[in-house]
Amino acid sequence: MSNSLLVNCTMISPNRTSPRNRRIDTITPHCVVGQSSAEAIGRCFTSPGRKASCNYGIGVDGRIILVVDEKDRSWCSSNSANDHRAVTIECASDKTAPYAMNSKVYDKLIDLCADICRRNGKKRLLWLGSKEKTLAYTPKSDEMVLTAHRWFANKSCPGDWLYSRYGDLADRVNVLLNSNISNELQYAITPDRNPFMEPETVVKIGSRGESVKWVQWHLWRFGIMDREEIDGIFGNKTDAAVREAQKRLKLEQDGKVGPETRRAWKKLA
Repeated sequence: MSNSLLVNCTMISPNRTSPRNRRIDTITPHCVVGQSSAEAIGRCFTSPGRKASCNYGIGVDGRIILVVDEKDRSWCSSNSANDHRAVTIECASDKTAPYAMNSKVYDKLIDLCADICRRNGKKRLLWLGSKEKTLAYTPKSDEMVLTAHRWFANKSCPGDWLYSRYGDLADRVNVLLNSNISNELQYAITPDRNPFMEPETVVKIGSRGESVKWVQWHLWRFGIMDREEIDGIFGNKTDAAVREAQKRLKLEQDGKVGPETRRAWKKLA
């Protein structure tokens, strides 16, 4: 059983059960309740007295730390049966409800979940919509399911922000796993609603990820780009399209999508 090659650093916790006693067929994301670095997440679990750990952590900048090998059970979800079958992922988040995560963390969570599925021979990630349905379901050999810490303890984890996006998370992971899955509904891209997270910083040429897709959705909505060009890569074509949109709105044509450009675009969307 291998670990992800997406890992940027490693800090193995003593808080684990080795080996796990179930094959992996579950992913359980968590919220850290703090905008922590990958290393800070790892340090949370170095003391044996903490009696807690996770398999992976995703820091506020999107870097990934390995805390417990996938072959071993982490102590993360307040439920031994869940953690013996699950890969658990702690994600940097706000300290207060709804415990929102930035686009770097969410994008990397999607990538990591897809990687976990691939290496464990899973072709689909399922979100069944409720604790009752999920725990009553036996995943097929090529399926992975999502579960939530809040199902097993009096906690809000993974927070309403992420929990409300479980369906979106599964859809995006499945697109990465198999381009034939949900092609018509990919990312739920419609002209009525932008499904991507609004950027928190300036987006410009060279940027990549969820924030660029937010920009490209608006450019598609304005008729400047095609839907098929929403790829999360801010290259020359996106730069030219941004400048054209800024020109139409009589904004500074610098190709950078900052707060002023975002405000203007949202008024028209």
